[in-house]
Amino acid sequence: MDTILGIVADQPFWLWAGLAAALLAAEIATGSGWLLWAAASAAVTAVLVALLGPSHPTAILIFAGLTIASTLLARRYLPRPADAPGGDINDNIARLIGHRGAAVSAFQRRAGRVFVDGKEWAAELDDGEALEAGASVEVVGVDGARLRVRRA
Repeated sequence: MDTILGIVADQPFWLWAGLAAALLAAEIATGSGWLLWAAASAAVTAVLVALLGPSHPTAILIFAGLTIASTLLARRYLPRPADAPGGDINDNIARLIGHRGAAVSAFQRRAGRVFVDGKEWAAELDDGEALEAGASVEVVGVDGARLRVRRA
């Protein structure tokens, strides 16, 4: 045991590089996004330990500070992955927002039916008072199973 501690004490760069590699491997295995910043912080700490030679407690504080700062900054400034509205990628109705289609028949009192994405849907006109049969529409929202559309 004394030999391992002696190696760690003599080669702190490899301790931090190994920690960075282990955290990166865990991130690749899980895909959580949280361990990426800790892995990068461990790699930066390894470089700083090699260049500046701080004490072990100082290196741990550097690692902790970098991990906290990089995680918070990444969560704040990096774009989020594109998900379906509401976060459910299986919500086939919400995915219709932005799609174009055609009115099946004339809308009466702002309600009618549209043909969008190969299916006929109940729809409500988002703006305007009238829409004739065959008019081009764009889906702008969803209310339950009813699409909100506007003239395209």
